[in-house]
Amino acid sequence: MSVSATYKVSGMSCGHCEGAVSGEISGIPGVSSVKAVASTGEVTVVSDAALSEEDVRAAVDEAGFELVGVA
Repeated sequence: MSVSATYKVSGMSCGHCEGAVSGEISGIPGVSSVKAVASTGEVTVVSDAALSEEDVRAAVDEAGFELVGVA
């Protein structure tokens, strides 16, 4: 059973930004896909189980952006 969640991330402005955020979130155990869209600031994550917001926030911070919250 997969779980999908969409997060709002501020600061993404280009494909490189999308790649950085996607790469960091992809490193969270259980994540099967990540789709970041700079134009909307939304990042959709599909995972085996619900992720903790703290884990997602840490990954987004590591990429150099800010997690605003759950969309």
